[in-house]
Amino acid sequence: MIHFPRTTRGGQMASAVRGPARVLLAFSLVMTGQAPATEGLAPGADLSSIHHWLLKHNPELRAQQAELEAAQARILPAGALPNPMVGLELEGIDPSGLSLAPAQVGSSTWRIRQNIPLWGKRELMRSVAKSEAGAIESARARTILELLASADQAYVRFWQVDETIAVVDRLIGLLDQMGEVAQARYALGVAAQQDAIRAQVARTQMQAERIERLAMREDAAAMLNAVLGRPADAPLRRPQSAPEFALPVATLKEALTLVREGQHPAVRSQRAMAAAASQAAEWQRRQRYPDLSLGLGAMQVGNRIEGYELMIELEVPLQRRALHEREHAAARARDAADLRVEATLTELQGQLGVAWSVWDSARSRRQLIEQTLLPQTQANFDSALASYRVGDVDFSTLLEALEAWQGADLARLDARRDELSAAASLRSLLGSNS
Repeated sequence: MIHFPRTTRGGQMASAVRGPARVLLAFSLVMTGQAPATEGLAPGADLSSIHHWLLKHNPELRAQQAELEAAQARILPAGALPNPMVGLELEGIDPSGLSLAPAQVGSSTWRIRQNIPLWGKRELMRSVAKSEAGAIESARARTILELLASADQAYVRFWQVDETIAVVDRLIGLLDQMGEVAQARYALGVAAQQDAIRAQVARTQMQAERIERLAMREDAAAMLNAVLGRPADAPLRRPQSAPEFALPVATLKEALTLVREGQHPAVRSQRAMAAAASQAAEWQRRQRYPDLSLGLGAMQVGNRIEGYELMIELEVPLQRRALHEREHAAARARDAADLRVEATLTELQGQLGVAWSVWDSARSRRQLIEQTLLPQTQANFDSALASYRVGDVDFSTLLEALEAWQGADLARLDARRDELSAAASLRSLLGSNS
């Protein structure tokens, strides 16, 4: 029986972390209508069609866009003055009458009062709202990176399974060729009939293998559609070529340096939240100082205005303990936000190290197979086939040579899948997945 390495369903690496200018530019091109030439066709032919569909149709991105617009709309009113208070005071109401008209009581006083926060409190609240909106925008960019990485990895698996089917088809063709040679040798009386029968058995096994891999392709297509936010049975175009992912760095040291610079949207989002927490803590500290309230009134007797009044009020912050606890809470929230920036950086570097190790190992494995093992096993098969034609080797040796060659080719595809999947994760972690 011929056994080959198979595509495992757990062969993908989970992507890490939301977008740099290129990601946002890609999204803006989508939203402004600069779509690829495949607009209107099902995605799947190449990575650009996958990215275009994801950025335009993914429901999570549309929801986050609405959240971002809501946060931006809160910036202006965050620093607005409170609504003024308008009041009317009636004096000298005749208990024997039922009228409360201002002109029909002893006197009436019309008042309007406006609270005015001082000490830059309004500007601070507007800054808090602006920082929070920036955090949401960066979080959305992070989501774009993560979704693109997930789509890339799903597409890699979709492509790889399709390629393995082509390898199995080629194997079936070679088994047909081997069966013809065995049949011809049997007709000449120089080989046993068992050789031809074994070739037919191996071919049947490969047909069963092909059926299983076709099911795996349907599974990969369903996973890709799920990432794109499409129905599991939505049509996908066949990949036209192998996906390629260029990394912006050449070494792990350069990659770690790039992450430490803090340009990843996950870090920028946490920094924006830290800025909002710091501004909120400063606003809470300024609550020690009183706010001002101005009031203006007009006194009416009958139908005449008899005088005016002016009122100035200062809020006296006497609840010192409560004020102190609020300041302490705001300061600790600021410290927590600062620590989350460091935690995010540490997490990104750890994920980057793991992804780099997987990528480097898979690349080395793929290069070894392509440059050494695959040529060796192919040469071994060609030699075994030629030797079998003249009776120098038996059919078992020929089958073993075929198994080694095609197994190496499938192992190459598995290594390429792991390499590309890890590269997609690295691009996401480096903020370069457009």
